[in-house]
Amino acid sequence: MKTTAIAILIFLLAAAIAAGVLFGDTGPSPSAIASPIESAERARAIDALRPGTTARPVIAIVANNEGTEIADLLSTFGVLRQADVADVVVVAERNAPVRLYPGDLRAMPQASFAEFDRRHPGGADYLVVPAMEPPDNAAVMAWLLAQRRFGAKIVSVCNGSLTLGAAGLLDGRRATSHWSTVRELQSRHPTMRWVEDRRYVTDGDVTTATGITASVPLMLALVEAIGGRRAADKTARDLGVEYWDARHVSAAFRLNGAYRWTFLRNKLSFWAKQEREAAVENADEIALGIAIDAYSRTELVSVVSTASQPQTRSLRGLVLLPGRVAEASALRRPLPALPREAATTPRVMLEAIEREFDVRTARYVALTLEYPW
Repeated sequence: MKTTAIAILIFLLAAAIAAGVLFGDTGPSPSAIASPIESAERARAIDALRPGTTARPVIAIVANNEGTEIADLLSTFGVLRQADVADVVVVAERNAPVRLYPGDLRAMPQASFAEFDRRHPGGADYLVVPAMEPPDNAAVMAWLLAQRRFGAKIVSVCNGSLTLGAAGLLDGRRATSHWSTVRELQSRHPTMRWVEDRRYVTDGDVTTATGITASVPLMLALVEAIGGRRAADKTARDLGVEYWDARHVSAAFRLNGAYRWTFLRNKLSFWAKQEREAAVENADEIALGIAIDAYSRTELVSVVSTASQPQTRSLRGLVLLPGRVAEASALRRPLPALPREAATTPRVMLEAIEREFDVRTARYVALTLEYPW
């Protein structure tokens, strides 16, 4: 049995080396420069997101207790709480920890579905839907549809579109998603019309977005729709964002032989896999989520979340449950320091990954984050 396993490993490693020879070492970088969106189209995009009320809106960020993508949830929460133009609540089926992936961090929802319904009998104004596993959780989909009947606008980030699709909300609509699931969505929902070269797309009361790092520009567009351009400008300056229109180059994000080779090479290098620690106490949610996400996607690092107590809070008040209780000063191999301007995190982390590992790995991570770098 042991001999067979070794033989399989040798075969896979040989295949990986062959792949590197056949497909090259680096592959194209997902760095095509997108042209700014024309002002008329940009104005229409903001108008489509405007609330249907003059009162302070309520935004529910929907989480799946079983598994919710870490950067999708933390980035949307961080941007919206920073802007303070709406009441923002993280909601899950149960008032129990939400497992965040990748990594071992968990977060406590701020209300269960039932609790939210009691507090807000008229429903939310917006529902923000991150990627989650499984994407077709029956309770989540039922609650989405119930809130939509109250008039909520539905906004998905990354593969949150899979949940919208499973709930029947993409049929006959213009939409987008993370580059890796567009074909899957088109197969399952043949009447859905994929819109290329746009970071986010609104059709009626449903908005969808591309990969993980689309969450920040999309949330800033939502901030502008609710609070006006001045509020969005201020939030963008605070976070280090240059622009938040829907510019994007879809063709820059394609899985090819070079990326497959990098993934396989790193995945098979299990003897070199490192454990790195991320201090989560009072951490900026946006930077923390992207940093853990980026390093985990190298396939060369296992990220362990740490805090001095079994329960702590992030910078803007989300309750977090770390995987390990330890003082920050005792961290053995911490992740690189989080940048002061949270939205610069993808670039900072990719540069660190390139220095620590190689450009091939950094480009692969940029691809998975759908980040132009």
